[in-house]
Amino acid sequence: MSLDAALSIATGSLANINRQIALVSQNVANASTPGYAREIAEQQEITADGVGMGVRTGPAQRDVDALLQQSSLSENATVAGLQARQTALQAIDAVQGTPGQGSNIPSLLGSLQDAFSTLGNDPSNQTQQQAVVSAANTLASGINAQSNAIAEQRQAAQDAIVQDVGSLNSTLDTIGALSRQIVSLKAAGQSTADLENQRDDALQTLSQIVDVKVLEQNDGNVMLVTGSGLSLPTDQPDPFSTSAANLGAGAYYPGGGVPAITLGGVDVTEQITGGSLGENITLRDTTLPTMQSELDEFSQNLASRFDAQGLRLFSDPSGNVPSGSGIPVQASYVGFSAAITVNPAVQAGPSLVRDGTQAVAGSPTGASAFTPNPPGGPAGFTALITRVLDYALSSEAQSCVPQPWFNSTGLGPTGTFSAPG
Repeated sequence: MSLDAALSIATGSLANINRQIALVSQNVANASTPGYAREIAEQQEITADGVGMGVRTGPAQRDVDALLQQSSLSENATVAGLQARQTALQAIDAVQGTPGQGSNIPSLLGSLQDAFSTLGNDPSNQTQQQAVVSAANTLASGINAQSNAIAEQRQAAQDAIVQDVGSLNSTLDTIGALSRQIVSLKAAGQSTADLENQRDDALQTLSQIVDVKVLEQNDGNVMLVTGSGLSLPTDQPDPFSTSAANLGAGAYYPGGGVPAITLGGVDVTEQITGGSLGENITLRDTTLPTMQSELDEFSQNLASRFDAQGLRLFSDPSGNVPSGSGIPVQASYVGFSAAITVNPAVQAGPSLVRDGTQAVAGSPTGASAFTPNPPGGPAGFTALITRVLDYALSSEAQSCVPQPWFNSTGLGPTGTFSAPG
């Protein structure tokens, strides 16, 4: 072997060692970098006519466990979805109050019952009459607050969907740009490890938005598919679109004022699952509207049960109690929980909580007949108070006649929601 050949081999060996040291240093420096995978480079022997001429270092490659990587993406989607759900439900829970501390709806209803019981001991006591009205106001306000909290979180979910769709588009664009570079470099036999690490970082971001499965292609490209099988394109600008909207209680998806998410003009809302976007869709279109419909059902029943006994204590701001005979069943009282208030007539005349607001004809399947205490009637009139305590606030409409059941199916503006069993 000539001196020049020996020197060349030594120089190549030193270069190879330097390359390996550089890779080790890079791996150490990026040990805590999100999306970074350890890089390795294979050493290849150089020969000439069967004679060893040193070694060379091949292109850097990543040391990645594909199954572990996919598991990480799935976990990201699950955690992001749970975080979105927790944020919404915690905000509502904070308004619902704590059982036993007097601020939740059962406690407020109990306070109203106590106020009627106290009034029954002295029906002419104007202070106690006003106490009943105050307790009713507090209950109505508590219902309103819960309804508003649900509406606010539903609007927050809608706003988050718009933001998530924007993030989805920009992240897919980033992945597409990186993939095109990777395909080009891989075809030229060059290292793509750093670009693949950058793409993995973008995939981590994507997996927080939607549940995604990554299918690697032989040329270095990736195919992205949601858990429901929807393909996520990376080769077109802003493939997904939606629009902002202010949602009222009667808004619903599809076709009821709630914007769809489209891909190429096709509605794909129901094919987007997992991650913050998937969970916000569920919150907006199912979870929160169902909660709203349950609260509307409670509010309408509360107002109807008092009204059936001859005291229109709760109503809408115009003094009306919505009917429960619509199709769908809640057609006339969607959003009633946000509007329920103490009847303006009772606000103006608290003595009505003793006397009653209207006569009741009576029914064998509902409340019995009732005649209100007329003006100038007995100051100690207790008939209405007894009816309220025995029936309006109990499971019977009159003795041995059960109250109508709360509706648990066919709820909401389209009759598609059901209360959890």
